[in-house]
Amino acid sequence: MLPRLLFLLLLAANVGVGAWLFIAPQPAPRIAPATEPGVAPIVLLSEREAPPSAELAAAPEPVAAGGSDRCVSIGPFPTQSDLRRALNVLTPAVKRIQFREVRTRQARGWSVFLPAPRTREEALAVARQLNDRGVRDFYVVTAGAQQNTISLGLFRDRANADRRRAEVAALGFAPAVTERAEDLPLYWLDYAVAADSGFDWRQRLPDLLEIEQRETTCF
Repeated sequence: MLPRLLFLLLLAANVGVGAWLFIAPQPAPRIAPATEPGVAPIVLLSEREAPPSAELAAAPEPVAAGGSDRCVSIGPFPTQSDLRRALNVLTPAVKRIQFREVRTRQARGWSVFLPAPRTREEALAVARQLNDRGVRDFYVVTAGAQQNTISLGLFRDRANADRRRAEVAALGFAPAVTERAEDLPLYWLDYAVAADSGFDWRQRLPDLLEIEQRETTCF
């Protein structure tokens, strides 16, 4: 009997506690502040009030377009080493500086030769004829675009090349003369200084006075 009574008392106590927890008012949750004390809150640009528009007292002045500069181009320099030295010497003394490479085709002399026959055997036969007639200074080209042509000499002056052609032609052959040319790089240096500046690069590069100077468009 006693255990049953204790059980009923415990059950009634649990039911009472549960009912009180269910109907009791809940405390309001504590909300942390958005910012730390003394720190201004973050405001989005879209949340700010637009400032009142104001008219300019006067139209803005355009920025100068560098028209007060004078630009000079000097060159061509004999070698890349001369170009680098000039660049190092002039850079501290000018406002802007740059270098550029220009490819140009330059004559390297003149070539006298007999045109290539159809086969290698025919080229060797012509070479034997030259030898039999006292011509010793020749060479049968063995490869490349001029294969099987017979070179009769390379000359710096056109007059010497024409003289060689005439000598071989007198022996009954038909030699030709052609100019030897190749693409070579030329190196130029461009710099800008103030229009009223008395700067003269020759004072800093006295050993390169043979190079040209040209006025050029500013860069």
